[in-house]
Amino acid sequence: FIRERGRDAGTRGRSSNCSSGGAYPRATPPRLRPPRCSAIRLGHCRASPFARLPRSACYASTTMGDETSTSASGSAQEPAAPGAGSVKQQISNLVALSLRATVPEVDVEPIVEVCTGKFGDYQCNNAMGLWSKGKGSGTSFKNPNAIGQAIAKNLPACDVIESASVAGPGFVNIVLSKSWVAKRIQDMLVNGIKTWAPILPVKRVVLDFSSPNIAKEMHVGHLRSTIIGDTLARMFEFSNVEVLRRNHVGDWGTQFGMLIEFLFEKFPNWEELGSQAIGDLQVFYKASKQRFDEDAEFKDRAQQAVVRLQGGEEKYRAAWKKICEISRNEFDQVYKLLDVQLEEKGESFYNPYIPQVLEKLSSQGLIEESEGARVIFIQGHQIPLIVVKRDGGFNYASTDLAALWYRLNVEKAEWIIYVTDVGQQQHFDMFFKAARMAGWLPDPKEKKFPKTSHVGFGLVLGADGKRFRTRSTEVVRLGDLLDEAKSRSKSELLQRLTENGKQYAYTTSFCFLNSLI
Repeated sequence: FIRERGRDAGTRGRSSNCSSGGAYPRATPPRLRPPRCSAIRLGHCRASPFARLPRSACYASTTMGDETSTSASGSAQEPAAPGAGSVKQQISNLVALSLRATVPEVDVEPIVEVCTGKFGDYQCNNAMGLWSKGKGSGTSFKNPNAIGQAIAKNLPACDVIESASVAGPGFVNIVLSKSWVAKRIQDMLVNGIKTWAPILPVKRVVLDFSSPNIAKEMHVGHLRSTIIGDTLARMFEFSNVEVLRRNHVGDWGTQFGMLIEFLFEKFPNWEELGSQAIGDLQVFYKASKQRFDEDAEFKDRAQQAVVRLQGGEEKYRAAWKKICEISRNEFDQVYKLLDVQLEEKGESFYNPYIPQVLEKLSSQGLIEESEGARVIFIQGHQIPLIVVKRDGGFNYASTDLAALWYRLNVEKAEWIIYVTDVGQQQHFDMFFKAARMAGWLPDPKEKKFPKTSHVGFGLVLGADGKRFRTRSTEVVRLGDLLDEAKSRSKSELLQRLTENGKQYAYTTSFCFLNSLI
């Protein structure tokens, strides 16, 4: 369960006639309630006669409608303001109306996707599923196409939709009204892009991303987690969700005993020298690691240094703080280049919470003794989740459990998302299952919050086909890589501004370019 905190997984698009666009996070869609109509209060009655509603009464053209909250309490959100929500959400609400009119006896969620072909802008894909559920039960529909025709016919007449047609086994292709789109764009220009924000069933999200290890340089392997995490954060923030951007740095562990002891040995007066004693942190780390691997006596001293650090001895705490400070300064330079905002809450922050969290789990009978360690046995996994090592020390699993407890109970997060490489998928699967066993999280099938998600991306490999590891590989520093990318971009842009030996008079372009570089 070793975690090089630079996390992640590419999402694959849905294989159908329409594509969802593959944007993550792709939560299980919450159950939608149809938008209210001015003529009749719909309530929750499945058999409401939508087909007989005045077709001009529905104001779904300007109203997104409200979503039922999928929080554990099951409380509903307030109805959305007129014009709120994404286009897809508004189309989904119209389809929800039609489905209740078409099959009032069936509780079904609208399946709406963005079309990639020329058949329409959006597509409803419910017909096949409804046919599979209903055939043989006396349904009046002869085939999936007939269900699709009924869905298309029962769509409320609103100014959102220009037309609807049915293709193949019931695919309902929906074309947006050009005049409605024009009005939406005008509204965006006048009132701002926020009017396009989708409405999500959560108010607060924790995004755990980037998360490099202290005393190690950030390299290209950390880029994906940082950029994907920042992108998800911006998407949630655009959707009016409070995002707690967490940098769960590796600032607490056995490597610090090695680093501190090496610092004391090489520079007895390190406090006077300050940062100059360590110099290049990457070189310093590799030198101390080599000494740790080759000298058994030094290794023993380093292990004792960990005990003293965790015991709170001032000398060791001061050295630890200095090493962390140097690392943070280097990390901050990279984040500034990338324009990424993060709040650090590293492993050391959650360390004081570990004993009480493990005590809670023990009192529930979840933690057992196994071969000298304390573990949680997870159904479906041949190996247990180790939460206390044989030597009594804590590990990644114990820290993650404490962090999750804190995020749920103190920060009151409704959705916690971890962005790492796919190599850590098993760890997160076991960790999440342990949390569900403890009753912290609901069963995913219940579609309730709070919830956890692991966004995994592919491993970043070196020229040898192996994963980048700072401790054993010469890797390009991320700061140097970004500087080189800027330099090459500037050179390429300048070259493109020169054509046939003549310099274009693009003063504005040059000013813009210089402002970027």
